[in-house]
Amino acid sequence: MKYLTLILLLIFTNCKTESKTKTESKKTTEVENENGIDKSISEMWGAFLESNPEFKDEEIPESDYFHNNREDADRLAELTLKGKKKASSGLYRLYKQYNVDLPKVGAKQIVTDFDGKAQAIIQNISVDTIPFNEISKDYAILDMGTDIDALEKWKKAHWDFFESVLEESGEKPTEEMLIVCVRFETIWKKK
Repeated sequence: MKYLTLILLLIFTNCKTESKTKTESKKTTEVENENGIDKSISEMWGAFLESNPEFKDEEIPESDYFHNNREDADRLAELTLKGKKKASSGLYRLYKQYNVDLPKVGAKQIVTDFDGKAQAIIQNISVDTIPFNEISKDYAILDMGTDIDALEKWKKAHWDFFESVLEESGEKPTEEMLIVCVRFETIWKKK
């Protein structure tokens, strides 16, 4: 379970290497339920099911934020809400290392801000494995949520992040390293 959480964090991670875990930043408040999960998550899922009863038999999806720090997590959640961020990237090697299944088309995720408050529900529409040096400008725009120097920004941010992750095992990133590229659509937004 600990490895699954790490992989999910990496899947929804973009950019910088500032380390801070969700549990370190999360404050216990009256808005959390008995599992330490913000009530807004179950409330959002309930509202979604009420409007979309065809999904009533589905379990509540995983919830997490993009990135590993407050500034980027909140910024990327906002870009998701605005419909600008439509993709996320993870390092294929980590899926294999931790024996975690790749994301699946059709899977849903509740995107939160850094404090764990539900912002949106997304659904995967494609999952591809692409070498780092073959990432397209179009994909980078979807992942970064901007078309201003998107590919250059994507490469720098992800290279730096993957370098820090691989450093822990004594490895270095390569231009050929495989990236799990998940495209998604936002299917529900906070009200």
